[in-house]
Amino acid sequence: MTDHELRPPRPPRPRLSLRPYARAVGQVLRVSFKASPGAVIMKVVGSLIAAILPLVTTYFAALTTTALAEAYAGNPDAGQQAVLYVLITAGLGLFWGAFTSVDRYIQQVMSFRVGAVVGDLMYERFLALEFWRYDDKDTVDLYDRAKRFSDSYSRVLDRIAAIFTQLASVILAIGALLLVSWWVALVVLIAIIPSVYLQFKLSREQMAHWNTQVDSRRQRRLIETNLIRPQHIAEMRLYGIVGYLMDLRSRLRDADELRRLEFQKRYIPKQLAADALQYGAEVVALIWVVGQIIARAQPVGQFLYIQQIVSRALTTANSLVTSLSSIDEDLANLKDYEEFMKYPTAVGGGEVLAKAPAEVTLQNITYTYTGGTAQVLKGISLSIRKGQHIAIVGENGAGKSTLIRILAGLYQPESGEVLLDGQRLRGLDISSWHRHLAVMSQDFLKYEFATAANNIYFGNVSVPRDDTRIERAARDAEASDFIGNLPNGFENHVSNWMEDPRGRKGSGLSGGQWQRLAMARNFYRGAPFIVLDEPTSAIDALAEHRIFGRLFADREHTIIAVSHRLATIEKADVIYMLEDGQVAESGTHAELVTLRGRYFRMFESQLGLDPENGTGT
Repeated sequence: MTDHELRPPRPPRPRLSLRPYARAVGQVLRVSFKASPGAVIMKVVGSLIAAILPLVTTYFAALTTTALAEAYAGNPDAGQQAVLYVLITAGLGLFWGAFTSVDRYIQQVMSFRVGAVVGDLMYERFLALEFWRYDDKDTVDLYDRAKRFSDSYSRVLDRIAAIFTQLASVILAIGALLLVSWWVALVVLIAIIPSVYLQFKLSREQMAHWNTQVDSRRQRRLIETNLIRPQHIAEMRLYGIVGYLMDLRSRLRDADELRRLEFQKRYIPKQLAADALQYGAEVVALIWVVGQIIARAQPVGQFLYIQQIVSRALTTANSLVTSLSSIDEDLANLKDYEEFMKYPTAVGGGEVLAKAPAEVTLQNITYTYTGGTAQVLKGISLSIRKGQHIAIVGENGAGKSTLIRILAGLYQPESGEVLLDGQRLRGLDISSWHRHLAVMSQDFLKYEFATAANNIYFGNVSVPRDDTRIERAARDAEASDFIGNLPNGFENHVSNWMEDPRGRKGSGLSGGQWQRLAMARNFYRGAPFIVLDEPTSAIDALAEHRIFGRLFADREHTIIAVSHRLATIEKADVIYMLEDGQVAESGTHAELVTLRGRYFRMFESQLGLDPENGTGT
C-alpha cells in the first residue's frame, strides 16, 4: 500500500477533564429537559426506583429465608411471616414489571424528541455554513466527529440515567454492607476501583484512536459508496478495478479495527487481575457470613442477603464501568459538536433587495481558496445589464465557476465588490438576491426520490405547484417528449429504484435527459437572472441549438452562460474570455474572432474557417 492510501494518524486530542465532563453532562440534561421535561422527570424517578427496589427485594428475600429456617426449627409464627414476605416480594416484582413497561415507552418518547431536536439543529447548521467551508477539509473532519456525537445524542440521556441508577445502586449496596460489617464493605469497595480505572483508560485510548482515523474511515466509506452504486459498476468492471478497491477497503478496515483490538488485548491481563480481586472479595464476604451463621451471630437469611448485595455491588460496578465508557466516548465528542455548532452561518446584512437589479457590477474581484496560495481570480471587473446576454469562456481552471459563485454570493471575494445597482452584495440579505437567480451548474442535483414533475417544481417551492408552468418549462428545456414517453408521464418517478404507492416503478434517465430535466427546473424558477454553468454537456447539438435559440431570443431575462461550446455562446451580447484568473479579452463573437487572439485560438477548431481566406465555410 502506498503512503497516500494509508495516511499517518493525527495526534490525539486532549482528554476531557472532570469539569468539562460535568459541564457536558449538564448540557445534555438541559437540552433533554427542554425537549421533554416530563420524560426527564420520569427518568429520574425511574432511576431511583431501579436503584432502590432490588435492594428492598433482596432484604425481604433474606427475611423470607430466615423465617423459613425458623419455621423449620419449630417456630409456629415464622410460617405466617414467610408467607407475608413472599407476598411482599411478589408485589414488588409486579410493581417493577409495570413500571418497566411505562419506563420503556418514556425512553422511546425521549429518544425521539431529543434526537429530533439535536439532529435538526445539526442539519440546519451544516446546511447554513459559509459556502467555502464545504471545500475545507478541517471543517469536514470536524463535521464527521460532531455528527458521531449528534447521532448518539438521543441515547446519552439513557446512559446518564443508567449511570445514575448504577452509581446509586453501588452506593446503597456498600451502605447496606456497612450495616452488617464495615470491613466487608471496605473490601468490596477496594475490589471495585481497579476495574473502573482500567476501563476508563481503555475507553480513552479507543476514543483517541477513533479521532486519529477520521481520514481513513472516510476514505473507506467513499470506496464502499462507489462499490454499491449500480451506475458505477460498469466503469469499475471494465477497468478491472473492483478487486483493487475491495483489497484497499479491506486494508483500511483492518488497519483501523486491528489497532483498536490491540488496545483491548493489552488490557486483558490487567482486567483478569481486577476480576480476580472482585471474586476474591466476594469469597471473603461469603466465608465471613458463613462463619457468623455457624457461630449464631447472624441469622440464616443473612447469607442470602450478603451474597445478593455483594454480587449486586460488583455486577453493578462492572455495568457502571461499561456505561461510563460509552458515555465517556460520547462526551469526549461533545467538544467537537459544540465547536461545529459555533461555526458562523452564511448570512449577509439585514437589507433586503426589493427588486431585481438593473445592473450587476463586479469591481476588481480577487479570490484565493482557503488553504491555497495561488489566487484563482486576479482583479476581475465586468458589468452585466438587465436583459443582456453574457458568456464567460476560458480553459479549465481559468476561474469561471469560481466567478459564478462569487456573483451568486456563495463565496466572498478577498478584495473587490459585487454591486447590485450600486449596493454592496455583502451588505444585503443574500436570500433576497437568490430569489432573483436561477443557477444551473455542471454538477446539478438529481432528485432521484421524486417524480419528473416534482424535479421541475423544486425550482420554486415558495409557491404552490403549477402544472401548466411545469409543462411549459419542460418544453423550453426539450424535456417534454421523453417525459411524455414515461409510463406515468410527469408523475413518473425518474429513478428505477423508486416506485409509487400503487407499485408503479420509476424509470431511469440518461445523462442528457437528467440535464434537460435540471434545465427545466431552472426555467420553472422564473428568475430574471439565469446562470448556466456548462449546462448542456450531455445534450445533443440540435436540442442545445433550439434551447439556446429560445433563450437568446428572450430579452426579459438576463442570461449568463459558461460554456466550451461555440453554439452556446456565439450569440451573446458580450463574451468575456478568462485566462489565469483575469479577463484576457472581451467583446462580441465577431469582434473576438476578428481580433484573432486567445478566444480565436480556443475556438478555432469549432469556427469552421476556410483555410485559404480565413472566412467561415
